[in-house]
Amino acid sequence: MTGKSLISAMMLFSCLSASAIVRAGECYAFLEGDTLRIGNSRIERKALWNNGHIITLSVTDKSSGKTIVSAGKNPDFNVNREKPSGGKLTVRQLPGDGIRPSRMVATASYRLGNLEVERDYRLYDRVPAIATDTRMRGTLDGVSEKETDAADRKNIEHAADMKVKPVTLLLDRLDLRGNHWHGHAVEFRDITDWNNNLVDRRDFISYRKTNHRGNILIVTDGADKGGFIFLKEAPCSGVQLAYKGADFISDFGSFMVTGLGIDSRDISADKWTSAYSSVLCTFGDGELSALKALRDYQKQCRILDANRDEMVMMNTWGDRSQDAKVNEAFCLAELDKAARLGISLFQIDDGWQSGKSPNSAVASGSFKDIYANAAYWSPDPQKYPRGLKPIVDRGRELGIEIGLWFNPSVQNDFADWEKDAATITGLWKEYGIRMFKIDGLTVTSKRGEENLRKLFDKVLEETGNEVMFNLDATASRRGGYHFFNEYGNVFLENRYTDWGNYYPYQTLRNLWQLSRYVPAERLQIEFLNKWRNSDKYPDDRFAPGNYSFEYVFATSMAGQPLAWMEAGNLPEEAFDIFPTVEGYRKIQHDFHKGTILPIGEEPSGSSWTGFQSIISPSEGYLLVYREDNPEETHHVSTWLENGVRIELTPVLGNAKKFKVTTGPGGTIPVTIGKRNDFALYRYRLK
Repeated sequence: MTGKSLISAMMLFSCLSASAIVRAGECYAFLEGDTLRIGNSRIERKALWNNGHIITLSVTDKSSGKTIVSAGKNPDFNVNREKPSGGKLTVRQLPGDGIRPSRMVATASYRLGNLEVERDYRLYDRVPAIATDTRMRGTLDGVSEKETDAADRKNIEHAADMKVKPVTLLLDRLDLRGNHWHGHAVEFRDITDWNNNLVDRRDFISYRKTNHRGNILIVTDGADKGGFIFLKEAPCSGVQLAYKGADFISDFGSFMVTGLGIDSRDISADKWTSAYSSVLCTFGDGELSALKALRDYQKQCRILDANRDEMVMMNTWGDRSQDAKVNEAFCLAELDKAARLGISLFQIDDGWQSGKSPNSAVASGSFKDIYANAAYWSPDPQKYPRGLKPIVDRGRELGIEIGLWFNPSVQNDFADWEKDAATITGLWKEYGIRMFKIDGLTVTSKRGEENLRKLFDKVLEETGNEVMFNLDATASRRGGYHFFNEYGNVFLENRYTDWGNYYPYQTLRNLWQLSRYVPAERLQIEFLNKWRNSDKYPDDRFAPGNYSFEYVFATSMAGQPLAWMEAGNLPEEAFDIFPTVEGYRKIQHDFHKGTILPIGEEPSGSSWTGFQSIISPSEGYLLVYREDNPEETHHVSTWLENGVRIELTPVLGNAKKFKVTTGPGGTIPVTIGKRNDFALYRYRLK
């Protein structure tokens, strides 16, 4: 949908007078005297209007009836000490556009001295979350200071010693009553070429002022049930722009989101500049309630379209030929074999184009000044003398889409973004290509981030939201797991048997850990040719060759499976997995529609582990793996309640139909007769 058609389709209201109630769907925002109320059927945030510079008074989780009362002393957003003026509330209803569902946006606009501020409060029907997007224009001073670490403070002997420097840079805050707040901050790592431990959780009881790193802060009331979540929509902590060393700050009952992702140089009087966004979720009792509330919001960031977003992809780079082999004949031969595996999308990585990247195996290249070579993004005439049309046509005959690798021109903060957008749009128009792997990014400035957004948004606008991006998270400063989510999925990691660093259980572990906090269906998970490079794993119990190819594929099923290999290097027996891949594709979208969470034990190579997809309170899927473990039957913990009767129907793998009553912790006795095997069930409560 174009910008003009979006404006004409949305409803626009201004709320300037008391009791002007505006509803959009089940969402609402209105002023009641000097009190602002924003909410829907699941959540309400009540705040002192304060000329637009709101101060939260309470947050209510409507499902549980629990209200968290705030002390109501400090503005939620804080960047300077100026008094607010000119407050105005505007409410819009934005229709669904194929990427995001319909939503209500309530905008508080006001001034803080020489700084103009617009705060969008974004809500979706039946989702217990209020997202806040912040824009600024004008002059902003004093944002270069760094949060003080506890080690740099003096010891406490007197009440005056407890006073610490006030925090001035906040995206959001809740100042709550009570001293029994329990929390945990979750920090994430991408740069997966260098990191293989991607999730860190730090538990705490809120005490004096403490900094926390991470994108997620989950806080529960130790004296009562329920709690709230702050989600910071930003790259991983270590790669954020203008990072001051913390994402959240706790101080007894005060909880703050800090780190705006901008500094003074990014703000000017002639344009709006966006800070990172924050999201407030509420939940009732227990961890499952918290994780489902978080996931309810995350699933609004991008609509999961079965025909666009679901895939079993093949990319031949995983066999380390790089660009040495790719040409018309190679791709046509690979497509024929990919069809025999059940592949739905064949992605040609770096090497299809005339220009050469730094990763080329055949020539020296660069990611800079790409458009100095006008033919850079044309198919290499030596490799593809007829262009890509024969590849696309053959793929269409086999029921396989074609995707391409693409690297935006990186110089001057992606200044050539319009040329990049035109290139991608041109490939879509000429060949119908809808999937582009975006690689080689290094985002070091706000201008670079803004230009990337312009690139992605322009392509979506020009293609009617048909194109999606496969965002590489393997190196450098990129979007991570909570940023740029509306544009596609995440290419999680490069692993190679050539270097002896691919272990099926370790890839499964990364997916398992991330799935607690990140939608698994947005992560592309690799499985490799297990027969290659067996000499790189001498006497190794967990070597890829010790697993069946079906099991290796199954480790990727909770995410978006990626056949990271050349089909031409597979032995004939590999193609026996076609029935499993075909069966998986039939239920793939249904499985991914649910809230996917980890079950069992953490994958270790010798655990009982897996995933549960919660479709509704009464049905879903259980995907269970018996790793190299001696037990044929194991009581696997799930997210089901204790004492419920369920029926499990086999879908794939080593599974047999049975009925059972869950035990403590939702445990279910699962029998899998072989080590390193799996079972996928559909379950229903009886």
